[in-house]
Amino acid sequence: MKSFKPNAWVLPQPVLIIGTYNADGQPNAMNAAWGGQWDHNEIFISLGSHATTDNLARTGEFTVAFATADTLPAADYVGVVSGRKDPEKMKKTGWESERGESVDAPVFSCFPMTLECRVKEKMNESETGCYLVGEIVNIQCDERFLGEDGRPDVEKMRLITFDPIANSYIELGQRVGHAFRDGLQLK
Repeated sequence: MKSFKPNAWVLPQPVLIIGTYNADGQPNAMNAAWGGQWDHNEIFISLGSHATTDNLARTGEFTVAFATADTLPAADYVGVVSGRKDPEKMKKTGWESERGESVDAPVFSCFPMTLECRVKEKMNESETGCYLVGEIVNIQCDERFLGEDGRPDVEKMRLITFDPIANSYIELGQRVGHAFRDGLQLK
């Protein structure tokens, strides 16, 4: 075994696209890699200081989409370009959006699944950012990504994960087992 100093190497890391509206009503998006499920109907995201955090302070509503191999270039772009510095940021992505069904935040049509959320709590808020807990109030899934059972089929989505070790993205693969069932073979 080789030892390494502590790093942000928890794997896999989702590539989350956070959608909000700017003060002028224009859609905005950012890429956030440090987030995950917080509770049954809550999500947790570590956010720095961004146009998105300004928008969240004003509206308290946002969307979370999951980046895919197909959306990778633009998903990475919204993570490296600041909405504060480039007012044309979203035009360059080519993404189209509609207002969420349950929140006042954009749902970008290029993503297979989007969580509509409201800010539930901000922890350790400072000038450099905060830890955000969002309540999931609705989930939208493009019907092309539904399975035969009518539920979202993750294998069809071609989701990507952030590899913080190599600073790269990896496409998630195929199903290899069944949770809460395969382990019962060892009983």
